[in-house]
Amino acid sequence: MSRIYKILPRAAWTAAHEAGYFEGSPLDVSDGFIHFSTAAQAQETARRHFAGQSDLVVLELEADDLGEALRWEPSRGGDLFPHLYGALAVALVRYVTEAPLDAAGVPALGALL
Repeated sequence: MSRIYKILPRAAWTAAHEAGYFEGSPLDVSDGFIHFSTAAQAQETARRHFAGQSDLVVLELEADDLGEALRWEPSRGGDLFPHLYGALAVALVRYVTEAPLDAAGVPALGALL
């Protein structure tokens, strides 16, 4: 089993939950896929893209549940990142956890992953 993670504002998750699917953040839509991170990548993703943002949640999914729409592609530093080409069915989300901010204003994910 390979768990992957998506950080997003609670309001985006609430809207997705009500709709039954998540089509991605503005960056995801622009890039043509939904960005995910592995546990090892998530804290750096939080630091780079979510510092100073509050009211965030972390979605946890099983990568295999996403089928062929999930591709592992090189990104930051040549690491392979999980990218979902298509909408995310909210029923596939295993856990949703609040992402508290640390003293520097960065989501503190260490205890969540």
